[in-house]
Amino acid sequence: MGVSMHDKQKGDRKYSSQFSARYALDNANGVRLLLANYNALKSRQYLGDYDATIILIDLETAISKASLTDRQRQALRLVFEEDLTQAEAGKRMDIVQKNVSEAVERAVNSIADVYFYWANHGEGYDIVKTKGDGIDDEQISAT
Repeated sequence: MGVSMHDKQKGDRKYSSQFSARYALDNANGVRLLLANYNALKSRQYLGDYDATIILIDLETAISKASLTDRQRQALRLVFEEDLTQAEAGKRMDIVQKNVSEAVERAVNSIADVYFYWANHGEGYDIVKTKGDGIDDEQISAT
């Protein structure tokens, strides 16, 4: 038997370092980043990553508490879970790309509001002051 020169865990290490970063979940940009990594988190969950599982459970709970419309849920699913462009999602939904963008934006803001509420009411998240570029100097992180 020979030795494989292929690094089989390279992809796992790439995602591990990517997910060690904190998501600033108190704003739309942080939630959007989390949603953009949805499929990678699902892959990590299937590999037994407990942290990915917790993040996904919290995300699903936040989505359910965000009072999203059916159209907003569908737009999130098509854009972030199925990796469609907003234009492709619009074709499936029989609406224009601008309406998909607006639905996603409203949904992301509503989800961020849920995380912000959790942080302000001691429900497992804290607002943490960080040193940054002055734009987003607060983050919500799980406790």
